[in-house]
Amino acid sequence: MNNNRWTTSNKAVYNLGYHIIWCPKYRRKVLVDDVEARLKELLHEKAAEIGVAIETLEVLPEHVHLFVKATPTKAPHYIVQQLKGYTSRTLRQEFKSLRSRLPTLWTRSYYVESVGHISEASIKKYIEEQKNK
Repeated sequence: MNNNRWTTSNKAVYNLGYHIIWCPKYRRKVLVDDVEARLKELLHEKAAEIGVAIETLEVLPEHVHLFVKATPTKAPHYIVQQLKGYTSRTLRQEFKSLRSRLPTLWTRSYYVESVGHISEASIKKYIEEQKNK
């Protein structure tokens, strides 16, 4: 299979993408200037370390949007846990203002949606049509 859409391993062919969003505690607008720049560096650093590819990244003052590609062995929860934990610890060490304004940098929650090349409607239609074959 020579297609850029898929990735292959010795046991699987896959195309897994996740849209992930999370916010600072109390949705405070603290992700600005030097904090924003450093956060982007840290996210790319940690993603590379855990074997996740950041396709798109946008940091707004009160939340983070990521579109990542991962292997089937990397659960979305693991990805979020690693990225949030690493960035929180490092940013709070480097920026004292984050420690004084917030008890923790990130909220406990996050949003994740799987994103693929084929729409949900197409998959449902394909599965339903399997009986008729």
